[in-house]
Amino acid sequence: MQFDEFDLDPALNRALQKCGFKQATQIQQMVLPFALEARDILACAPTGTGKTLAFLLPAIQYLLDFPRRSPGFARVLIMTPTRELAYQVHQEIQKLIQFTELNAGVITGGSHYDSHTDVLTKNNDLLVATPGRLIEYLDKEKFQAEHIELLILDEADRMLDMGFIGEMNRIVLEARQRKQTMLFSATLEGANLERFAGHSLQEPERIEAEPPRRERGKITQWIHLADDVNHKLALLTHLLKQPEVQKAIVFVKTKERLAQLTGQLQTAGIRNCWLQGDMPLDKRQQAIFRFRQGQSPVLIATDVAARGLDIDDISHVINYDMPRTADIYVHRIGRTGRAGKKGTAISLVEAHDMAILSKIERYTEQKLKRRFIEGLRPKHREAKVPVKKKKVAGKKKAASSKAKK
Repeated sequence: MQFDEFDLDPALNRALQKCGFKQATQIQQMVLPFALEARDILACAPTGTGKTLAFLLPAIQYLLDFPRRSPGFARVLIMTPTRELAYQVHQEIQKLIQFTELNAGVITGGSHYDSHTDVLTKNNDLLVATPGRLIEYLDKEKFQAEHIELLILDEADRMLDMGFIGEMNRIVLEARQRKQTMLFSATLEGANLERFAGHSLQEPERIEAEPPRRERGKITQWIHLADDVNHKLALLTHLLKQPEVQKAIVFVKTKERLAQLTGQLQTAGIRNCWLQGDMPLDKRQQAIFRFRQGQSPVLIATDVAARGLDIDDISHVINYDMPRTADIYVHRIGRTGRAGKKGTAISLVEAHDMAILSKIERYTEQKLKRRFIEGLRPKHREAKVPVKKKKVAGKKKAASSKAKK
């Protein structure tokens, strides 16, 4: 389905054409008809399917259909879990409103408190924000959510996982005069999400989209068994020097591991940049820019980058440290194989990682291939996951009665 079939404003169609967007993706085709009719939306949208346009186009169309009558605060509020995602959404907005008179602003943590004065005081039609910093402005009455007409919650499940339930409930309450709410999530499972959606949305259109093959692409996955951390470093260094690795994200568990690995790779002659949770905003943006432009072909990251980064040409994701849970694994590898392109996900697995590997294989319903590199084969056999023996209640009671006798 073509975008020009949705009866969008000519200014929007012109922006879409300039950006090279012609064919709507599956999630866009499913969401737009209902969202353009001002219906509340509860959508499951996997990464890389074009969900950002699915909520931005109806929001901008609404603003064009019903122009601002008087000066005031933002009329559309888009909440995101991370700074990176907030800035990426803001960039997409700027592309879409370039032929209109609409204005957009962004508010996140990590920057000086007073740096958002212009965003809060001038007429911004759309505001993208992270929950924590926006609540600060609400508390000090520098922002008034009762002016919000459209509320969009992007990656709502991630915000809940990060502990923003209080902030999200506050925003929903403060913006109670809104006319429409759209909630997008990577999954619609979980009691917290169901509860939150239940009191945030009014008779929503529930949309669960699995991307077709051309959107999903193909992610080839395998593992390398590692004897210890030194063996794992040797494997990683070898992999990153292969010509097919054009742009790679290497995931680690901790800031300490990240600091150590960046130096080790630099010593090995591998240019890299890094991303973690508590970086100053300017350094975070600089790292993303260097990686996006190919100045540093390797980005080492903690899980702050597992969701929200919108870079289509990542060839490889490498799990140097295995994630804590199986769903985080899925979010990590979702950074590659974007927009129908092929991708590769490689995990370096030590003996203590076998338990989480087993959970990942059950969760993804596939056994990950074991591969070996000549000269770097593991010296030890693959560790087995201990099987927990079930306690037999009858035997326990019998033993107890014998002891009493």
